[in-house]
Amino acid sequence: MPSLKEVKTKIEGVKKTSQITKAMNMVASAKLRGAQEKMEQFRPYTAKFNEAMGSLAGNMDSSAFPLMEKREVKTAEIVVITSDRGLCGSFNANIMIMGEKMKAEYEAEGKKVTFTCVGKKGARYFAKKATVRKEYDDIMGNFQMFNARAIAQDIAANFLAGEADEVKIIYGHFISIGIQKPAVQTLLPVQPIEVEGEEAAESAGGSVDYIYEPSPAEIMGVLLPLYMNVMIYHSMLEVGASEHAARMTAMDNATNACSDIVDELTSIYNKARQAAITGDLMDIVGGAEALKG
Repeated sequence: MPSLKEVKTKIEGVKKTSQITKAMNMVASAKLRGAQEKMEQFRPYTAKFNEAMGSLAGNMDSSAFPLMEKREVKTAEIVVITSDRGLCGSFNANIMIMGEKMKAEYEAEGKKVTFTCVGKKGARYFAKKATVRKEYDDIMGNFQMFNARAIAQDIAANFLAGEADEVKIIYGHFISIGIQKPAVQTLLPVQPIEVEGEEAAESAGGSVDYIYEPSPAEIMGVLLPLYMNVMIYHSMLEVGASEHAARMTAMDNATNACSDIVDELTSIYNKARQAAITGDLMDIVGGAEALKG
C-alpha cells in the first residue's frame, strides 16, 4: 500500500489539474458563444449564395467557365481544415481519419493526391503521411474573410494551372454543442447546387426564365471566385465553433474524471491512514503487554 505522503501528493496534483481543466472549460464556453453566433449568422448567407449559384448555373454551359470545367481526374487535392490547438477530444482526429480514408480511395483508383492543410493539427499530421502542397498555420485562432480569400485564390490558381483536377474540402460540421461531425464537399470544379423543397416542386411544375442585367455569364464570372471565398470561410467558421464546443465537452469530462480520481485516492488515503493507526495501536498494546510480563 502506498505511503500517506505519496497519496496526499497525488490528491493535491489531481486537484490542481481539475482547476486547470475547469478554467479551460469556462474559457472554451465563453469563446464558443462568439464563434457560434458568427457561424449561425453566416449560414443563411451561404445558403442564399448557393441558391443563387444553382439558379444561374443550372442551364449554363460549364465548359465556358474554367472553374466549372470537368475533366478526367488524375490528381486530386484535399483541403483539410482543423484547429491549431488540441485538447478538444477526437474532433481533429476524426477529420484527419476521413482525410486518410479519402486519400486511400483516390490512390486505389491510381490517382495522385495532394493536401492543403488549414490549421496546425492537420498540417503536422499529414506532413508525415502525405504530400502537403500548402500549409496555413496559426490562423484558426483569429481568422477573417481575407484569410479565406487568400486560401481560395491559391486553390483556384492551382486548379486552373492543371495541377489538380478535383478539389474536395473536409471540415468539422457543427451540429450541436455535443455533436460535431466531419463533412466533405466538392469545392472544384464548381457544381450547380440542386434546389430542394418547395422551390424544387415549383421548378418541376414549370421553369421560369429570369432576365438578368448584366448577362448571366458576366454575373457568373464574378460570383465563381466569391463562391470559393464563401465556401472556405463557411468551413472555417464551422471548424471554429466546433473546436470550442469539443474542447468544452472534453474539459468537462476531464474535470469529472479528476473528481472521480480524487474520490478514489481519498479512499486509499483513508485506508492507509487507518492501517497506520492500527499498526501504531498494535505496537502500543504489544509494548504494554511486554511490560506487564
